[in-house]
Amino acid sequence: MPRKALIHRKTNETDIRMELTLDGTGKSRISTPILFLNHMLENFTKHGGFDLVVKAKGDIKVDQHHTVEDLGIVLGEAFKKALGNKRGLNRAGYFVFPMDEVLSVVAVDISGRSYLNFDVNFVKEKIGDLETDLIKEFFLGFSRTLQATTHVRMLYGENDHHKVESIFKGFSKAMKMACQKDIKNGNDIPSTKGII
Repeated sequence: MPRKALIHRKTNETDIRMELTLDGTGKSRISTPILFLNHMLENFTKHGGFDLVVKAKGDIKVDQHHTVEDLGIVLGEAFKKALGNKRGLNRAGYFVFPMDEVLSVVAVDISGRSYLNFDVNFVKEKIGDLETDLIKEFFLGFSRTLQATTHVRMLYGENDHHKVESIFKGFSKAMKMACQKDIKNGNDIPSTKGII
């Protein structure tokens, strides 16, 4: 059975449609009003081997906050739905991603417990047209909705563009690892509790 999800979230602030295929080929069609975020989601899709279609509208004349946060929420919801009962999963994944002078670490545990540690500092207020303080909000929305523990840490680096790209690529690799099936786990829930 294909691990897929189709999500539509409509509020007074945003209207987001998302289609996710976990076992994809890295193809994406991303359309949001924030061009740099489109680029990061394309990187996420390509490096994770997922297929992702996103069509999003938001009240960015007011602020980017609602759109960026809601995209994180919908992505978390899509992964949660596509993963189903989570039987046989690796459950956890991590990656250390080099991007020129930058090195970041992203680790994810699809544990049923929401938590985010985001240890990244940016120099600029914006990268392209994306407000940098909202990157944490994206990951917070994702972690809460998927009910995952997520750690994002910048070990070192200078260029803010490289920092964000390193984070999203590392995030994709960590999620790819976490979502893979572990043959040794068979059909078991990957938890001593018996539930996630």
